[in-house]
Amino acid sequence: MSSSLRSIMSNDSRSTFDELRWVIHIRKTLEEEFEEDGESAVSIFSVPKLLMASDPDCYIPQQVAIGPYHYWRPELYEMQRFKLAAAKRFQQKLQCLKLENMVDQLSKLEQRIRSCYHKFLDFNGETLVWMMTVDASFLLEILQVYAIQEGTKVPRVSSSMSHLVDYAGRKSAHNAILRDIVMLENQIPLFVLRKMLEFKLSSLKAADEMLIMMFIGLFKEISPFKMMDLYPNILVSESVHLLDFLYDVIVPKLEQQQGTIEAEIQLEEKENEGNESSTPDTSYVKQFLSEMWNLLSKLNKGPVNLVKRVLLSKPLKVVAQMPWKVVSNLPGGKLLKQPLEHLFLSQNKVDEKAENGNSSSKSDLMNKPPSVEEITIPSVTELVNSGVCFVPTNGSISNINFDTKTCTFYLPIISLDVNTQVFLRNLVAYEASIASGPLVITRYTELMNGIIDSEEDAKILREKGIILNHLKSDKEVANLWNGMSKSLRLSRVALLDKVIEDVNKYHNGRMKVKMWKFMKVYVFSSWQVLTFLAAIFLLLLMALQAFCSVYTCSRFFRSALRATESSG
Repeated sequence: MSSSLRSIMSNDSRSTFDELRWVIHIRKTLEEEFEEDGESAVSIFSVPKLLMASDPDCYIPQQVAIGPYHYWRPELYEMQRFKLAAAKRFQQKLQCLKLENMVDQLSKLEQRIRSCYHKFLDFNGETLVWMMTVDASFLLEILQVYAIQEGTKVPRVSSSMSHLVDYAGRKSAHNAILRDIVMLENQIPLFVLRKMLEFKLSSLKAADEMLIMMFIGLFKEISPFKMMDLYPNILVSESVHLLDFLYDVIVPKLEQQQGTIEAEIQLEEKENEGNESSTPDTSYVKQFLSEMWNLLSKLNKGPVNLVKRVLLSKPLKVVAQMPWKVVSNLPGGKLLKQPLEHLFLSQNKVDEKAENGNSSSKSDLMNKPPSVEEITIPSVTELVNSGVCFVPTNGSISNINFDTKTCTFYLPIISLDVNTQVFLRNLVAYEASIASGPLVITRYTELMNGIIDSEEDAKILREKGIILNHLKSDKEVANLWNGMSKSLRLSRVALLDKVIEDVNKYHNGRMKVKMWKFMKVYVFSSWQVLTFLAAIFLLLLMALQAFCSVYTCSRFFRSALRATESSG
């Protein structure tokens, strides 16, 4: 939609709509040659309402507006004088040229600039182009602070930005600007920055090299993954804006291994579902005895092996085929019927269901989303108590791994400061807006949220060197991760889901974990079992009382007490 039509619609929306003027413009537009190459895909979105409601300060700029979304907010317009000063300095470096020449060049890209924004931009083309010119000049001057010089790893700080930035990065305005320029709603198209640098350096190649140095320097400053050894070879021409470039640096290309690992995970889940669904209508007593049988069936030494042979012998199998309708009418028979039937007869049913599960269609499994929003994984404290060792590793999300042989959980080193939450949240918002595939950053934040439940969990990871805490306390670290639990949709990431699966399999396979879950689910949470045990205990007390009413029990207690004292 051209700027003239936009002005017509915006003006007439506040007054009487001029139909004749609208028809004349439509005819003129259709007669003009359609420039398909001038259109770009939408890349600068509004933050989804669900994410915005969780923490608005992480998505709304507080210091400076870059681009049209927040440009007219009065509290941000105070930075306009700094942006104009940056534009003047940019013009001085153009030598004999003026910004008017730059504006004329960007005017040819007006439609392409508009098409990058998801929101309707309610102002004319000249306003938009001047806004891009001034904001791009300011942004380039900020990024120049982080330009990595050849042969050095230290950003060069320009004297012109000394009022905003110092060498140690301690000024509050500096941190506020860093947070603002990586926000999703505070982006401008990257081709605008390339065009302006090309105008300044007289070469598009030199402009791209300068932008790469700027972006990598900014990444090292603001990214929580500061220990990355190698950076992917990303072309600036393939990125749509600054946040998109930073996203591509962090998020590994996992699409190639997505299909294979995802299929393995979902096939295992299908088998587990078949095993769990084999006893959907059974009582707690039946599940109690079933779990006991599963635990004992893995032991083949000593008396356990003898007991198993007796239980699986033919005479007892004949007993299992008794007329249970008669037995179930006896006192306590209903409680014993289902456990014994399950003990002797359920294995064939389980095998049949496993065969049916393996013969099902695999295409349905590939598209199956996660069943719950929050990742089910033990906390750091629980994993440490079960024997898991946490080890830091240099790199990013692609380096997350769990070694089943050594029980070692490898997590990338992550540095947490005042900018981390804003940076990660806007990456999640951008990923949710543009990604049709797996939400890698979202799944990573869910993983960290899953293993960090308390201050103690954050403390353990800090002591292991995985978390470099620049916040006030470990409690703030736990609150940071626990507050990032909102996601727009459920998604699988093969690499991370495989790690989660391996961790859960190891943890749930530990004997003490099995016993605790067994007691918690089938004993502490089962009123039927507790009622049955209480009834047995009362029967024993009644039998003891009846015995003592016939015989004098005091004699037995006295003789037992004397025997104990003499032996002592």
